[in-house]
Amino acid sequence: MQSDAVEAALNKQINEELYSAYLYLAMSARAERLGLPGFGHWFKSQYHEELGHADRFYSYILERDGDVSLDAIARPEIGDNGETALGLFETSLAHEQYISDSIFNLKDLARKESDHATDVFLEWFVREQIEEEASVRTVVDQLKLVQGQPNGLFMIDRELAARPAANVITSGLGVARD
Repeated sequence: MQSDAVEAALNKQINEELYSAYLYLAMSARAERLGLPGFGHWFKSQYHEELGHADRFYSYILERDGDVSLDAIARPEIGDNGETALGLFETSLAHEQYISDSIFNLKDLARKESDHATDVFLEWFVREQIEEEASVRTVVDQLKLVQGQPNGLFMIDRELAARPAANVITSGLGVARD
């Protein structure tokens, strides 16, 4: 059984993941409004992926005989960064770095509480965050390279449109991707 502190932190992470989904959905809508359907598709796929992450935490808490406690989801704030594709991806990178820190703090807590099962469970998320940050950082770098060159922006938009939609399957200890 997990400690009350670990359970509370895992429940907080469900909210973080749901907020992430909500943020990516807002970013998808903004990208579509900017006339960048490929960017919109990428953010919408990310939205689905974040829902899968929330579900993975949800399932894990229940499998450890814990209580799931859902909080309100804050309104996503994109601000002025939502006026350009680069701004959207810079916001995404900052958010993924924030989520990485959140996962790292969870791992620290699990270790402090000698919760080996949760420590192992969180390894998947550590690897996932490394991948998430690298993926977003690549797009940020590409967008910086093509600044002022609409053809480059449209090429990136086309490339992002080719991203497979997130195919998330929930079962057992959480989420697996096809």
